[in-house]
This record gives sequence, C-alpha cells and structure tokens, in this order.
Amino acid sequence: MANKRPTTIAEYIEAASPAGQPHLRRLYAILKSVAPEAEEAIKWGTPFFVEPRFLFAFSAHKAHCNFAPTPEALEVFRTELEKHKTTKHYLQIPFNEPVPEDLVRRIAKHRFRVVAERSDDAFW
Repeated sequence: MANKRPTTIAEYIEAASPAGQPHLRRLYAILKSVAPEAEEAIKWGTPFFVEPRFLFAFSAHKAHCNFAPTPEALEVFRTELEKHKTTKHYLQIPFNEPVPEDLVRRIAKHRFRVVAERSDDAFW
C-alpha cells in the first residue's frame, strides 16, 4: 500500500517531493492561521479549506506549488501579483523562491471575508 492516496493535508505534504515540503508546510500554516475552524479536505487530489464554501486550496508540482484562492481574489491583488507568476486561478510559487507570506496571508484573509459576507452566494 505504499502508493496509497493521501486522505489528509498532513499525508499530502508528507507524500510531496522533499523540495516542495517546506513551501507546502508554510502555505498550510498561513492558511490554517487565517481559517483555523475551516474544514480541511483532500478533493480531486488537492488540499482544500472549506467554510462552508470553498475558501482556498494549494498543491505541489514538480518545481513549484500553487495557491488557489479564486480568480476574484487574485484579481483584487492583481497589481501586487505582477512580479509573480499567476494564471486566472493560481499564484505559482517556485520552490527556489521564498513563499510571499504577507501577500498570501492578505489574499487568504480577503477570501475568508468574502465567503463570510456572501453566505448565500454560489460555491465560488
């Protein structure tokens, strides 16, 4: 059973490449501090925080990790994100660069506030 799929965020981080684990641990700590009561889950093979709707997710890849709040949350911080690699859905953080902790924390707090204010909106 060595190839068992992770069922918790801790298992997900432990199964990630050694190069990615420090970034994943840091992202997890930041997101957990923003939403300490949020449900943690592995959905579609990715760590998610949900309260009661999707808050944010993160994931590991070959040479980077992704932080995924929502496209709306990233758009609010578009100017500050200009020096970082992004897509519509992700902030990509290379393993050879530090996690932009303050920026991630502010985006996560923004997303948490939006979810709290829009309790009757759709999932995203």
